[in-house]
Amino acid sequence: MKRIAIIGAGSWGTALAVVAARAGHNVSLWARNSEIVNSINERRVNSRYLTSTSIPESVTSTDDIEAALRGASTVILAVPSHGARELLTTISPLLDEAAIVVSVSKGIEIETGKRISEIAKEVLGSPYPFVCLSGPSFAKEVVEGHPTAIVAASKDSVAARTVQNDLSFENLRIYTNTDVVGTELGGSVKNVMAIAAGMTSGLGFGSNSVAALITRGLAEITRLARREGAQMETLMGLAGLGDLVLTCTGSLSRNRFVGEELGKGRALEKIVAELSEVAEGINTARAVKKLADRAGLEMPITNEVNAVLYDGKPARDAVAELMSRPLREEV
Repeated sequence: MKRIAIIGAGSWGTALAVVAARAGHNVSLWARNSEIVNSINERRVNSRYLTSTSIPESVTSTDDIEAALRGASTVILAVPSHGARELLTTISPLLDEAAIVVSVSKGIEIETGKRISEIAKEVLGSPYPFVCLSGPSFAKEVVEGHPTAIVAASKDSVAARTVQNDLSFENLRIYTNTDVVGTELGGSVKNVMAIAAGMTSGLGFGSNSVAALITRGLAEITRLARREGAQMETLMGLAGLGDLVLTCTGSLSRNRFVGEELGKGRALEKIVAELSEVAEGINTARAVKKLADRAGLEMPITNEVNAVLYDGKPARDAVAELMSRPLREEV
């Protein structure tokens, strides 16, 4: 039995708390919202997320971040990527010197284009092993017992195996790899492609169109990730292709939902107002475009998603633009 701290009580943070508790660990779940804290501690449910899930007694919630981190051997950051730097700065002086830092955020910092591992190294320095936990996983299905496979990526193989052993339990199977770059970029850029896939469906196009979008989206993800040093095997695995397929086709995908509503002609502001959690692809689209432009890479789907999100371009015009590009060889 270990003490695991989870920073962020959204759907995925709550799901991981439940999984870790089921695996026999004591879990401290930090939330900003005192209503959520009280709901978990008093009624064993999260009043906002995964409301039908019973939370084990070995999960204690708190809004005191120092108390949440006290004695934790593993610290899991389950917050949107745009809040990662601030939280890492907050927890830096509070971490146990032997703690493993795990990120489950799937996004890129807009201002700098940095991945979460790069921000963690910048803020925390080198002492703490860093693990990226990613892959095709809807929180709701994990807590309901659906067989799920994800990846723990780290340059520190001992840290990756520790996370693998601590969190793998019954329906959750965790693999390890050493490709943090590919795992982070696969999990982040797929959200941009999911918005594009949603727009395709929202326009009324069928499976042919979505399959084409996923395939060409994978080509874009691979182009950028390889340029940043990722391994091809990672991009063809759970953190790449697996997560892309799930997010582009699954009905629980927030990013796909955003795209569908854009395809129906709704304004982004109204769509975002209806979301209970962040759709990472909205911000990540801008960050990915900056990275691609800086590297001189061609990423037409990313460009069109940005045009729809930020330039007011109709989704139908974006699809027409993609289909009218000059013909070329596939590879």
